[in-house]
Amino acid sequence: MSIIQLFNIQYPIIQAGMVWASGWKLASAVSNAGGLGIIGAGSMSPDVLREHIQKCKAATKKPFAVNLPLLYQDIEEQVRIIVEEKVPIVFTSAGNPKTWTPVFKNAGLKVVHVVSSSKFAVKAQQAGCDAVVAEGFEAGGHNGREETTTMILVPLVVSAVSIPVIAAGGIATGRQMLAAFALGAKAVQMGSRFVASKEASSHLNFKNRLIEASEGDTQLSMKKLTPVRLLKNHFSQQVAEAEARGAAAAELSALLGKGRARKGMFDGDLLEGELEIGQVCALINDIPPAAAIVQQVWNEFITAKKEITGL
Repeated sequence: MSIIQLFNIQYPIIQAGMVWASGWKLASAVSNAGGLGIIGAGSMSPDVLREHIQKCKAATKKPFAVNLPLLYQDIEEQVRIIVEEKVPIVFTSAGNPKTWTPVFKNAGLKVVHVVSSSKFAVKAQQAGCDAVVAEGFEAGGHNGREETTTMILVPLVVSAVSIPVIAAGGIATGRQMLAAFALGAKAVQMGSRFVASKEASSHLNFKNRLIEASEGDTQLSMKKLTPVRLLKNHFSQQVAEAEARGAAAAELSALLGKGRARKGMFDGDLLEGELEIGQVCALINDIPPAAAIVQQVWNEFITAKKEITGL
């Protein structure tokens, strides 16, 4: 089954559920444009999540999803809200899909799990997931410890499972989307590209810094905690210096503190905030509406496909 059929969408383009960026405005805009919009629950309390789901349902009649990190402290309440609100699709990440997939499936939801290795993809399939997102370490936010790139990961996962594979990590254009399809993917998930959109709830300071970024302006940090790709700034420099001298996980955790991601991405503190973004930010140079992004990526995909066919 294709991703278009599985999710009942027009284009196989999925907006990732990024923390502090993926509220109901962005999710509904992407879904209304023919892609699949996702509300990012990772930065929402249960009450805030319910509010965003209800507003998204009012803003679009098309399918949308919620991204739910499974290590979230209020996970049971989040799951209950997602089921009660009859969200059609849930993307789970950062945890064991075996725990909650049966609950979602019994409630009639489609379930997709984000993986960073073929081993975890197989486990997601065994848990009953309908599809997996194979996310390479080029991606922003939290990544796999193996540092497997999207170009390697996608074909490995495609070979390991029989369910549809969605490619993620380092994708922001139609040409990159076509490359992912050539590797066996059935759709693409894009995070950084949609962070730099008008509807994203991320701070304008963060968006502007993102589109100014060049090659080498991101780095993978905090592997002793949970690996995360960040835009380089004063905070990331402090982390790099601590890691270089062999700082233990406890020291890195204290340096990270609480609310660091909100400070950077939502409040716009470009010096001391945690600025999670992917390597592909080097290719992004504007902040258009989400619908324009969907259409541009699809048009680029079709044009590139015709060019490749003519070779």
